[in-house]
Amino acid sequence: MKKLFLLPLMLFSVTLFAEPSTNDDWENSTISDATIKKIQESKYVYKKCVADEMQKAPYQTQESRKATEAIVKQCESVLAKMRDVYITEKVPEIIADRHLKQMRLQTTRLVLQDMMFNEAARSTTK
Repeated sequence: MKKLFLLPLMLFSVTLFAEPSTNDDWENSTISDATIKKIQESKYVYKKCVADEMQKAPYQTQESRKATEAIVKQCESVLAKMRDVYITEKVPEIIADRHLKQMRLQTTRLVLQDMMFNEAARSTTK
């Protein structure tokens, strides 16, 4: 019975001595509308580059993973220009790199999915 009273008392005492965190406040973004527009334009150019590369004939005959890798590599320079837009607009490098990595991964997944679909369609028609 004593254990039943002791356990809640111990848990309560631990929370009393815990320091309150002062760094939990959410801070809104300070990116301007003009910056967001430039980033969206750069994103459009990147996606257009990927779409244009996917249409090229050499990639249509390659294995889907190799084709995806080649397509993404061809458009890396466009992604580098997008990073420059972030840096010139004074966006922290960590945030810029995270967004670029996320966009690269999403684009790679979509390209791979599309190339696998095309590869499967070619194999069923043979």
